[in-house]
Amino acid sequence: MKKLLIGCMAAIAVLTTLSGCDQDKVTYSGANYLMFSDTLYTYAVQETNEIFNVPVAATVATDYDRTLAVEVVDWESNAVEGKHYKLLSNTVTVKAGERTANLQVQGMYDNLEITDSLGFSLRLVIPEEDQWNLYGTGTKVVMQKILPFDIKNFTGYCTVTSTYLSSDYYPNKTDLRLVTSDVVKDKENTIVIHDLYYNGRDIEITFNRKDVLEPLVEMKEQMCATTAEAFNTIHGDGKLRISQPAAYNSFYSTNENFVLQYATLSVKNKDGSFYGILGTFVNIIEWISDAEAEKLKEQGY
Repeated sequence: MKKLLIGCMAAIAVLTTLSGCDQDKVTYSGANYLMFSDTLYTYAVQETNEIFNVPVAATVATDYDRTLAVEVVDWESNAVEGKHYKLLSNTVTVKAGERTANLQVQGMYDNLEITDSLGFSLRLVIPEEDQWNLYGTGTKVVMQKILPFDIKNFTGYCTVTSTYLSSDYYPNKTDLRLVTSDVVKDKENTIVIHDLYYNGRDIEITFNRKDVLEPLVEMKEQMCATTAEAFNTIHGDGKLRISQPAAYNSFYSTNENFVLQYATLSVKNKDGSFYGILGTFVNIIEWISDAEAEKLKEQGY
């Protein structure tokens, strides 16, 4: 909400400036408030211990620097300063003519566990007249440890559990399939999963690495079986296709080496039009050790 409000004020100022030379400029003339730009931030803590910024905003630019003190609110925090993170400074300066500044924080990767859910609260120490009661002076920072991405961790033996495999649509209804995967050498961040649903039918998926806090899996439409394999008869063009539904995101975890994937199964006519959609199903693909795979083989998987 704060970002929206500050953004709207900036947009109004720009639009007014561009509205014509024969009109008077209209600028924000309200009170001078200082605040964190938002009330909650989530940051990835990686092994390189990158510095992350917690933005501070002002409603008015001044002709002088404003240095603000920042304090940690211990009773609202479960992360320990000096152990799980460190503030690079206990002050932040909004420079003359500017309305934003960044408080710099560094997470301590080696002291965090992948199962931790740790955060800390910050508060600006500013005069009462600079406080906007509607938003207050505090913010919460949540840290998430992210292990490095290594595509090799998504190769080898893996198990597939799926709402499709356990549904009445699947010919050999089962709770799990033991399959394997390999890197696709000529495609970046892409693996092929062998025999996902049916023996001899491989599926390629790609890891989107743009945002470590949004580790998405992408999949182009491809054939996962023939309709004869799936339904014991021919429908449409005879191909059962698998694709990523637009309504849902599929994602992966480097911390636990799994993929949660939404998959829509459909059939087309020979002219390319839709024959029908079987449904959208959920796949959970988990990579396991060779020893775990051998145990599953002994159980008949």
